[in-house]
Parts: sequence; C-alpha cells; structure tokens
Amino acid sequence: MPGLRDIKRKIVAVKKTQQITRAMNMVAAAKLRSVQARMEGFRVYADKYKELISHLSMVGGVSGDSFPLLQKREEIKKIHLVVLTADRGLCGAFNTNLINKTEKFIAEAKEKGQEVSLTVLGRRGVSYFKRYRADLVKNTYEDIVGKFDYAFVSRMARELVTSFLTGEADEVALLYAHFGSVLRQIPTVEPLLPIVPQGVSEEASKVEYIYEPKATEILREILPKSINIQLYSRLLENEVSEHAARMTAMDNATNNCKEMITQLTLIFNKARQASITKELMDIVGGAEALKG
Repeated sequence: MPGLRDIKRKIVAVKKTQQITRAMNMVAAAKLRSVQARMEGFRVYADKYKELISHLSMVGGVSGDSFPLLQKREEIKKIHLVVLTADRGLCGAFNTNLINKTEKFIAEAKEKGQEVSLTVLGRRGVSYFKRYRADLVKNTYEDIVGKFDYAFVSRMARELVTSFLTGEADEVALLYAHFGSVLRQIPTVEPLLPIVPQGVSEEASKVEYIYEPKATEILREILPKSINIQLYSRLLENEVSEHAARMTAMDNATNNCKEMITQLTLIFNKARQASITKELMDIVGGAEALKG
C-alpha cells in the first residue's frame, strides 16, 4: 500500500486538475452560447437563401448550360473535399470522428475509381492528413476557429469555385460536424458544387413573385454568393459543435476527478487507520512485554 504522503500528494494533484477541467468547462459553455446565437441567426438567412435559389430556378426554368455552377458532370472522377476540424484538442472524440469519416469517404471514393483532393481546416486535421495523406492535401488552414470572417470565407469559396469551373474537380463537398445537440455532434458530408436547388415548400410555391430584373439575371448574381453563405454557415456550426464537445468532455473529466478524489480519500483513510492500529499494537505489545 502506498504511503500516506504519496496518497495525499495524489489527492492534491487531482484537485488541481479538477479546478482546471471545471474552468475549461465554463469557458467552453460561455463560447458555446455566444457562437450558437450567431449560428442560429445565420442559419435562418442561409435557409432562406437556399429557398430563394430554388424558387428562382423553378420560375426561370434555368439549365446547367447557362449556369455552370448548377451543371452536373456526367461522370464524377475528381472530388474536392473540404474537411473542417478543430485547432485544439481536449474535446473528446470530436476530431477523431471527423478524421474517421474522412477516411471512410476516401475509401469509398477509391472503390468507385474516384480521385479525392483535400482542403483541410483546423490544426488537428492538418497535422493528421499531412502525416498520413500528404499526397491528397491541396490546401490547409490553421488557427482559424473563432477568427474567420466573411472575407476569409469569400477567398476560400473563390478557390473552390475556380477548381470546379476549370475542371480540377467534378464535385466539391464539405465535411463538418453537424450540431444535433450538446451531446450529439454528427460528422456530415454535404455537397457544395454543383449547386443543387432544393424542393420549394408548399407555402412558398403558392406565392407568386414579380422579379425585377428577370429571375435568370438575379440568379446569375446570387449563385456565386450562395457558396460563401453555405460555407460560412457550416464553419459556424462546426465551431459550435467543437465547443459543445469540449464542454461535455470537460464535464466528464470533472466528474471523473471527483470520483477519483473520493476513492483516494478512502484509500488514505484506510492507510491512516492501518498505521494507527499498528502503532497501538506496538504500544500494547511493549506494555505487555514490560509486565512480563
């Protein structure tokens, strides 16, 4: 059994760790509330933007020939995948799940005879893919979580659109962590290019709009910007998922520290009781020896 001093030192160390994990949990919770409010506000705008594109496509009767960003390739040979990860760890299996999902996507694409190139955001993802998939990595971005703005997203979107229009990629997809709840962050693959108009809701389809200028002219103007909006929306959602995962991981770590302190305290008390009992036995034995 370890000595009392060693056990006491362990208890002190675990208590300090518990203070750190509790503080990180509070910081993650504060960041989560802030970014979640931004995400939910922007999500409404992004959904309405999608609905507008769908309605304009339906009204204008557009085709892929006149709008290259809507044009589907007959055969998908090259896929450009944008992978969103975190810059920091201590967020449970958040980064691991995204990396595993990417590996699965690459494996499935190879089975179909498709080539995959990667644009990786987040230091954790960059570190992994530069080490194990360096031949697939095209672009990397680090230290952007919580710092990206619309200008950064616009530059990145232009690069993706250029790779699609020049034929470097037949399809552009985005892999991110969908925010299901604080306890559920789901790795999700979502197509970015070509843009696929979604179905229009019944309420929206019943409303007749008069577009000025023509629907095709408006669509030509807003289509490129839709990539910026969807990319920005998913970056916010991935950031919210990261904070939620870190908050949950730190909460679990704090609880584990609490259990460990309880167990170590029991061991300390048992060791101290054994030490006291041994000393009493020595005293009684000595007294009996003196009487003899």
